[in-house]
Amino acid sequence: MHHCRPKVLAPIVHPTKCCVQNNFSETIVPHIHPQHTTVVNHEFFKHQHYFPQTQSVENEVTHQHFNVYGPAPTQGFGFGGPRPRPGFGPGPFGR
Repeated sequence: MHHCRPKVLAPIVHPTKCCVQNNFSETIVPHIHPQHTTVVNHEFFKHQHYFPQTQSVENEVTHQHFNVYGPAPTQGFGFGGPRPRPGFGPGPFGR
């Protein structure tokens, strides 16, 4: 098997990329600001008023009952068995 040497093309020259490097130096300039402090003591009276209070809680519970048509999950019918409907069973409209 015979291997050929790869071809080398002419280089592609891209535009020059310009970079900036910033250098910083530090110079200290002392500033003197004289100061005088006067201490003032203040006395403050807090008058605390107390209002004891008691609290109680009451719970109210309400119940609401519904008559349901159709089978109940555990009994086969609604509360107390099947409910008669108009036109069925004894009564002024049924026979």
